Amino acid sequence: MTSGNNGASTPEDDDPFGYLYADGQANGAQPPSGGGGYGYPGSVNRVRAVGQRQYGQQAPAPQIPQQQGTYGQPNAHYAAPETLPGGAPTTAQPAYSGGSGSGRGGGPNTKGLLIGAIAVVAAVVIGISVAMLGGDDDKGNEADGSGSTPTQSQSAESSPSASSSAEEQAELPKIDAKALRLEGGATTASEFKGAKAEGGVYVTGFNQVGAKVTWTVNGIEKAGTYRLYVHYGVPGKDADATLVVNGTAQSRVLNMENFGNTPEGDWEKGWKDTWSNVNLNKGTNTITLACNDGNQCDAVLDQMYLTGESGN
Repeated sequence: MTSGNNGASTPEDDDPFGYLYADGQANGAQPPSGGGGYGYPGSVNRVRAVGQRQYGQQAPAPQIPQQQGTYGQPNAHYAAPETLPGGAPTTAQPAYSGGSGSGRGGGPNTKGLLIGAIAVVAAVVIGISVAMLGGDDDKGNEADGSGSTPTQSQSAESSPSASSSAEEQAELPKIDAKALRLEGGATTASEFKGAKAEGGVYVTGFNQVGAKVTWTVNGIEKAGTYRLYVHYGVPGKDADATLVVNGTAQSRVLNMENFGNTPEGDWEKGWKDTWSNVNLNKGTNTITLACNDGNQCDAVLDQMYLTGESGN
């Protein structure tokens, strides 16, 4: 077979590409126009059974159903495959949805639902966080006292006058021994150094039966138990005396020991303190130290003072 048309008018001698060669063009071969499709002449646009084609005649244009396509008007030279014998079926085949409903025409849009659910959860979490932060701020304001009424304990702590007055009330009488009423041979002296009384004056001559000193205490505002302190001196050995409060109701021995075991005969190093609880009445009381029979009274007396109720 040569290019172009060999002169025969039979289908098997048609060369659809004859217009590409020189001899084909000489024989009048023309490129396809219109609805040839795939580069074939327009006369070859329908499939017919063998022996049904009438050669040398123009084939009538097929009736093309008017279909509305998505890309413009229907092509008059186009024959839909389903219109031809043996063509594709005309029933539309359903698209495979993959079983998840996410394809076109499938089930609900689960991706959109998932995004919406995540947005709702995020909004709830943000709301809870804001509420918690606001609660912490409120607690912080309460803790630092801002915007709140001071409690009773805070008011008491911020009132120094109350504590000052309490200290003033706690001050109780104190006296130098030289200011006591001296009896039974007791007298004053300032020979030994280290006495706390004014001028270093202390009471001596106490080492004899019948010697005694009496302190008249005024200004006790409340009846109760107080602690009596006595500052004394011994010559490196123990001593004692009889303590009498408000007469004879509370007679007891007041120990004046050689605490610290200072050397015997060293009066200047023998200054000590001793104490005893005493029950006092409201107002005026008398406190007496006496050297009675059985007492070891080799001591000198420097000062007496009271501390708060029950020794506080």
